Amino acid sequence: MRKISDCKLYTFVDTSYLIGRNSDKIAQQLCDGGSDIIQLRAKSEEKETIIRIAESILPITEKAGIPLVINDYPDIAKKVGAQFCHLGQEDFFDAGYKTADEITGVTRTIGLGLSSHSIEQAQRAVFAQPDYIAVGPVFPTATKPQAKPVTLELVKWASKNVMIPFFAIGGINLSNIDEVLSAGARRIGVVSAILEKADIVSICKQFKKKIEQLSL
Repeated sequence: MRKISDCKLYTFVDTSYLIGRNSDKIAQQLCDGGSDIIQLRAKSEEKETIIRIAESILPITEKAGIPLVINDYPDIAKKVGAQFCHLGQEDFFDAGYKTADEITGVTRTIGLGLSSHSIEQAQRAVFAQPDYIAVGPVFPTATKPQAKPVTLELVKWASKNVMIPFFAIGGINLSNIDEVLSAGARRIGVVSAILEKADIVSICKQFKKKIEQLSL
């Protein structure tokens, strides 16, 4: 299974972008395109549906040696055997958690990623000792239309101050990824710019090639 430190392209099976497409096929295409880590994001689905999708996707990601991340639900991640869960700051700190070990266990039976939308949030997230943090949204994005962009300045700050793996995410596409990489990001998360394309394998490969032009 790929280590988080070796993951460069973070992609998503986001049910809001499937538009009738099969989640298994999308997961396979993401794997074939060079994704290093895949998150199941299903904001509008019931937990039973998320479990079903996760159980269906997991054999695909495991065969490819790619970690599967479950968004929002550590209990589902543990239940299905996913490698990571991912939480927003409000789902972690506002829920009373202080350290990642409270969710993952000291033996880290699963990994944890935390979102951050400012320097203060990034610092707080890192202090909780997750396996990685996400920094964004870098640009405006329809995935989180209410979120104020953090701009490239937060990416620049993170590249100099965050010592654990961080993924720049939010509104990143092939037209602006060079700016994000120039700001210091070496790991990129992409949702709509991949899932809205008909040829997911091809677009993934294009993103991966861009990222791999710079070594970790």
